[in-house]
Amino acid sequence: MGKVLVIGAGGVASVAIHKICQNDEFFTEVCIATRTKAKADAIKEKLEGKTKTVITTEEVDADNVEELVSLIEKVKPEAVLNLALPYQDLTIMDACLETKTHYIDTANYEPEDTAKFEYKWQWDYMDRYKKAGITGLLGSGFDPGVTSVFTAYALKHYFDEIHYIDILDCNAGDHGYPFATNFNPEINIREVSAKGSYWENGEWVETEPLEIKRKYNFPEIGEKDMYLLHHEELESLGIHVPGIKRIRFFMTFGESYLTHLKCLENVGMTSIEPIMFEGKEIIPLQFLTAVLPDPSSLGPRTVGKTNIGCIFQGVKDGEEKTLYIYNVCDHQEAYAEVGSQAVSYTTGVPAMIGTMLVMNGQWESPGVYTVEEFDPDPFMDALNKWGLPWQIEENPELVD
Repeated sequence: MGKVLVIGAGGVASVAIHKICQNDEFFTEVCIATRTKAKADAIKEKLEGKTKTVITTEEVDADNVEELVSLIEKVKPEAVLNLALPYQDLTIMDACLETKTHYIDTANYEPEDTAKFEYKWQWDYMDRYKKAGITGLLGSGFDPGVTSVFTAYALKHYFDEIHYIDILDCNAGDHGYPFATNFNPEINIREVSAKGSYWENGEWVETEPLEIKRKYNFPEIGEKDMYLLHHEELESLGIHVPGIKRIRFFMTFGESYLTHLKCLENVGMTSIEPIMFEGKEIIPLQFLTAVLPDPSSLGPRTVGKTNIGCIFQGVKDGEEKTLYIYNVCDHQEAYAEVGSQAVSYTTGVPAMIGTMLVMNGQWESPGVYTVEEFDPDPFMDALNKWGLPWQIEENPELVD
C-alpha cells in the first residue's frame, strides 16, 4: 500500500495515473503535480469515482528545487514518479535526495541547450542516493525500460551470453495528419535529427542522422522501413550485459514524416539555437512544438499497432541461439481503455510497474540504477497483467 507523487500531466503521465488508479489495491493515494494545475485537475476528474485510489492535485515548477522540496514535504509520498521533461530530471532528483524519497523516471537527463542525452549526470548521484538510503530507478518506460528488462529476462532464462542485440521500435499507427509526433515534439525531433550511434566492441560508432536504413517484417504489422538512432539504453546495456559485442537501436518512420522533417530542418525550424523575433528571443524548435498537433490529442484518430522488442543473438550451453521478445499494442484498444494512443500507453504502463516494484521493495536498493540491474521476472509478470503482454519467437528474421 502506498502513496506516489507523479510530476507531469501529459500523455504518458495520464496513462501512468490511469494504471496507478487501476492498481488501487496497492496505490492508495496519488498526487498529480504539474506547472498547469488545470491539466492535473482534468485527469483527476476523469478518474474520480472509478477507483479507490485517493487523487489530489498540486501546482509545481519542476525547474525549481525549493518548490519541489516543499511539495514533497507537503505530500509525503513514498516515491516520486518523474513524467516531466528530461531537462528536469536533475532538479527532481535533487529534491528527492533532500527529502530522502525514492525517484523513478522514464528518460534520462538531457541538457535543454544541447541535443545530447546520456546517463553520466544521473549516475553521478549513486553515492549520494546510497548514503540517503533511497532508490533512483532510471528509464522505466518502454525504450528505455521494457527493452532492458527483456534483455535481463533473456539473459536470465535463455542465454549464457548475449553477443548482439537489435532493439526494434515500430509504430505503424496512422493519425491522419501530414506531420505530427506521437510524443513531445521537441524531444521527438531532437532525438530523430541527432546523429545516430551504436555500441560495438566497447566503443561508440557514430553515424549521420538517419544514415543507416533497414527493412524488417514486423509480426502483426508487416514490412516497414526503419532507421538507426542513438538511444540511451545502449549505454547502460553495453555495461551490464556480459559478452556483448554490439547493440543497435532502430525506429520506423514513414516517408511523409521524413519529408516534412527534412523540410523543417532545411528552413531552420528544428534548431535549438535562440533567435530574435520581433524583439523577443525564441527557440525555433519550441515554436514548432507550439504549432504542431498536441500528441495527447492523437488518441481518438490514431489507428494501427506498435511493435517494440529486442532480437538477441548469443550462446546457450555452447550452442548459438537467437530469440525475439516483443510486444504488440493496438492504438485504438489503448485509447478505449485509458484515452491515450499506444505510444503513450507503452511508456505509461511500465512507469507504473517500475514505481510499484520500488515501493513494494522488490526493486528497492539504495543507489541509482537502470532497470536491467534488477530481477526481471516480477516486471515481466506485471507487463502481462497490466496490459503489455509479450511474446517470444525462436530463430527470428535477423537484421543485417
